[in-house]
Order: sequence, then C-alpha cells, then structure tokens
Amino acid sequence: MNKLPILPTTVVGSHAKPGWWHHCKDLVDSGEWGQADLDELLTDAVDIAILDQDRAGLDIITDGESRRLDGYVDGFYGIIKGISALPVQRKAGPWGYDQQTRYEAVGKIEVPDQGLGIVAEFEYLKTHTTKATKVTSPGPLTFGSRIRPNTFYPGPVAVAERFAGVINAELKGLVKAGATFIQIDEPARGNVTGQEMARLFNLATEGVKAKLAFHICFGNRYGRSRFKRDYADYFPGAMDARADQFVLEFAGREMANLSQWKRWNDGRELGAGLVDVKSFYPETPQDVAGRIRAALKVSAPEKLYVNPDCGFVWSPRYIAVAKLKAMVEGAKLARKELTG
Repeated sequence: MNKLPILPTTVVGSHAKPGWWHHCKDLVDSGEWGQADLDELLTDAVDIAILDQDRAGLDIITDGESRRLDGYVDGFYGIIKGISALPVQRKAGPWGYDQQTRYEAVGKIEVPDQGLGIVAEFEYLKTHTTKATKVTSPGPLTFGSRIRPNTFYPGPVAVAERFAGVINAELKGLVKAGATFIQIDEPARGNVTGQEMARLFNLATEGVKAKLAFHICFGNRYGRSRFKRDYADYFPGAMDARADQFVLEFAGREMANLSQWKRWNDGRELGAGLVDVKSFYPETPQDVAGRIRAALKVSAPEKLYVNPDCGFVWSPRYIAVAKLKAMVEGAKLARKELTG
C-alpha cells in the first residue's frame, strides 16, 4: 500500500452516481440498450468515482461500487443459484425496507465459477489509479439475511455460513489479484450478537492475507436507517473478529458511542464515521476537524482513519463531493494541530 499520512482519509465504499446513471441503468431491461451500452455506462461511472475521490484529495479510494446496479449487495442475487425471489407484499406508499425483494432457498446456494465479480471490479480500479485502494464486499449476514432457508438449510445462520465460504473464495481471489486492504460490510441486525457477527466474519476471512476492516452498518438505503443504532448491543463481543480495523458510524448519531470506544479499544484501528451521509447539511472543514479531535480522545492518532458514516450511493453527487472535500480539508487541519 502507498505510504499514508497520519489520519488517512477514505470512504466506506460507494460513491454517489451521476444523474444519467440513475436514468439509464435500467434501459437494458426495457430493451432500449444492449449489454455493451450498459458496460460503457458502468465503466464511465467508475471512472467518475475515481476522479471525484482523487480530486477531493482522498488518501485511499474505492471504485465507488459503481458497477453494482442496485445498492452494494442487491445485484449479486441475480447471479446466485439455488434461490428464488419472493413476491413483495407492500408496493404502495413510501419506500421502506419491507419493499426490498426477499428470497427463499430452492436448492444448494452456488455462485458462478468466476465468483461474485468483485475481483474484476478491483482489477479495473488498480489499473486506473496511483492511489492506495480499498475493496469492499458484503458479509455473510448481509447476503444471508434476506434468504429464507426453507428445508435446504437448518436456519438463517446456516445460510450465512454458506455465504461465508463464497466470500472467502472471493477474498482470496482479491488477494491474488493484489488487493491489500479489504472491508467486509455487515448489518447491525439486533437479532445477532456481536460474538456471532465476529464468528461469521472470521469464517469469511479465514486465511485471507490482507489488511481487514469490519464495517458494522445501521442501514442507509435511500438515506434511511434500518436498525436500532447502538453499538453497545454488539461490543465488546464484535472485537472477537480478526479485523485490523472497525469502521463505525458516528456523525449521523451526534457522535454517540464514540466515548465507549475508549473502553472497547484494544489497540486496533478505528475507521471513524465523521461525515453524515444521510444529511444534506454541508459539513465544513472545521466541523470535521472538531469531530476528529473528539475521536483522538479515544484513539491514538496512528490508529485513526477518517471516513464518512457509510457509502454515498443514496446521496446526490454534488453533496457527496462537497462532503468529501470538507472531510479531506478537516483532516488537514487536524494533522496541523498534531504536528504543530
């Protein structure tokens, strides 16, 4: 990995998409576009994500998850074998998580021989930037939580365990392709303990020789949270995960739980969410610097990474870019205070 400054800046994963991406992404399904048209759209969106992050001055970038057509995980269900979509029960009214497509197991869960496609995403990224990179993957609970086991698996945990194997193969492919920093994204569901989340993380990352980050997410689809937002429900049990870094949401909760990190902290890195991706409020560099000062009370400077709360996929692009610039400038202010 490239040499990083103290208080490195990065993103959690996704970048905001241009307006034309939203307008055009479904044109293959409607018959107006061919696959080559869609491939060009997705490549252009990745290039823009890289450019926006580079121009903002981030130290570590992703591909913006810009080849993933419907959020960071939904598109993968279309290539997974052994599952079948269930009818959505509520379609009218305001959007909610109960309108997401759910699935049921109809056989052994399998993925194509080429895997989930995350390796190909990374291979494009690494050849189109000179910056340090991070690559992100949904975790086993993320995949398994929307699939009913039926009679094919003993229960939801067994479905998640199946996906842990799928993810493990993908991560090892990433390492072979040169990835050195990999993040697993999991939901704070409330019905799974921190220890169980850690066990599944460890299954998914067994033998993966890379820097590993564990993002525990409260939900962000359409800028809406999904779960009760209290990390005390999962920590310190989640610290059983063999993660090098924990990526946690603070800014959108007025920095709640941050002070508790001092108690949970065992010397590992903290990827502190210090920019609120759910808000239209345009943080200033001074706002971000103040939040960094608060995080430095519970984390050593050399162990602190600066990132937004979550991905920017549900944010307008101009807001995401402005927030990234403020985050980078805020980190510069904090570095000056540290170095004098």
